[in-house]
Amino acid sequence: MSLKKIILIGYMASGKSAVGRKLHEQLNYDYYDLDNYIEINYETSVENIFKTKGELYFRQIERKSLENIVTIKRNLIISLGGGTPCYFDTIDFLNSIKETKTFFLKTSVKTICERLKKSKIKRPLISHLIEETEIKEFVGKHLLERNFFYEKSEKKINTDEKTVRAVANEIIKKLA
Repeated sequence: MSLKKIILIGYMASGKSAVGRKLHEQLNYDYYDLDNYIEINYETSVENIFKTKGELYFRQIERKSLENIVTIKRNLIISLGGGTPCYFDTIDFLNSIKETKTFFLKTSVKTICERLKKSKIKRPLISHLIEETEIKEFVGKHLLERNFFYEKSEKKINTDEKTVRAVANEIIKKLA
């Protein structure tokens, strides 16, 4: 059997980390959350890297970190940050790797906003927004900008009104 690397792509709150952990559980592949990998290897938070070194520096180390992970010779699941596929030629680079399959976890603005509202995790990108309408407008505009890159994924999975297990099972079926 050939190696498989499952790359999860999508906007924040699309379920990349939750689905990645569920796939790890079901397939027993190694699992990497790119932001966590960066935080461990650079011994600081992504938020702090943005504040102290800027977004360009972050995007450069993000790409280097991703390249390090995809060269690992094992079956892998990698959850990318929401912006990862939108910088440099990252989505094309990932799609060019033979054993890699990119999956876009396609989630509506409505569902993303509902999940963000429930989320207890601090989201630096929207922490300055107070009103629900502001969040919805921000997410809508941002998603519109990023969809061009997300849509280049080899496979698309709609996550609206689906459980994490259902999305993971759909990905497993599409691997065959």
